[in-house]
Order: sequence, then structure tokens, then C-alpha cells
Amino acid sequence: MLVKSSIEEFNRILGSSSPAPGGGSVAALSGALGASLVSMVCNLSIGKEEYETFENLLKESLEKAQSLSNSLLERVDLDTEAFNGVMAAFKMPKETEEDKSARRDAIQEGFKKAVRSPLGIAVECLEVLKLAEKLIGKFNTNAISDLGVGAQQAHAGLEGAVMNVRINLPSIKDEKFVAETNLKVVALLEEGGAIRSKVYTYVQENIG
Repeated sequence: MLVKSSIEEFNRILGSSSPAPGGGSVAALSGALGASLVSMVCNLSIGKEEYETFENLLKESLEKAQSLSNSLLERVDLDTEAFNGVMAAFKMPKETEEDKSARRDAIQEGFKKAVRSPLGIAVECLEVLKLAEKLIGKFNTNAISDLGVGAQQAHAGLEGAVMNVRINLPSIKDEKFVAETNLKVVALLEEGGAIRSKVYTYVQENIG
């Protein structure tokens, strides 16, 4: 499992000639790091008298952020598996018409999985951004840069995941699936971008 490897080893594998892990796994990792930074901000705020009013929100946000971080870490490996599934489908036999039909179906399903995987990453990265937005003005301001970086990481994960959705869509013949997915990613990018800008502006105006 990639997530069990050291940072150094993961980085080495990532930079090799192997096509996976690639951008999708990195997007998931970016989102996970963003979620962990949100967790850090919550932990640095919980129990402090000046933020007692927001204690319930902070604890709830901490629980959600930790859950998202764990899920996104799992997706680092799941995205690589999804890509490998496409490669496996292309290697299926094509000697007979029956073989060819089965191979075509497997390739199409493989590409759909290769779209659903980063789409799930993008959705969870947006959830991380929403958590960061909720914390504005309600956390230990000594950690303001950490909240800012967390939001940036989550947004990078979202945009990176969408790129991995879009690169696979042209290979899918199911027009309804493609159209619905395109609508979803546009909405994700729009909402995620707006939140990122809001958090970034808040951080820049209040940092230091």
C-alpha cells in the first residue's frame, strides 16, 4: 500500500516511469493533508477559554476533518487501483468476437471507475474546504496560516482530481454519464473556488 510507505519512498515511486501512482493519488494526498491541517487548527483551539463559545463546532469539525483525512488517504491507493483496472482491461484477450465484446465492456467500465475515483476525491476535498470556511473567525488565530494552507491544499486536491476526471471522460461512450459528470465537476469547481477565495482573503487580511 502506498500510504504505508515513507514520504521518501512514495516520492521516489511517484517520480518513476510507472504511470501510477499519478495525479489522482497526489490529489487525494493533497486533500488528506488539507484535512489534517484543519484538524490541527481545531485541536489548537479546543479547550481554550477564548474559543469556548465555539467548542461544539470545533469538536464537530475535528471529527469530520479526521474522517475526511482518513478517507482521502485510502483514496491514494484506490485511485491507483482504478487506473490499474483500465490497464488490465486493455490486456484482456481479443481473439474472438466474444473476447472483443467482453474486452470493450471491461474497458468502458474501467474508465468509468477511473472517473468515479477522482470524482469522489473532488467531493471530499470540497467537504474539507467547507470545514475550513466554517472555522473563519472561530479558531485560535495563532493557527491562521495553517487554516490557509489547509484550504489551499484541499483546493489543489479538488482541481487536481477534476483534471483526472476530465482526462478519462473522452474515452467513455455513455453520453448520459459523461454529461452528468461534466455538470458535477463544473459545480464542484465553482463552489470550491469560491470557498478557497473566501478563506484566502480572510487569511491574508488577518495574518500577522
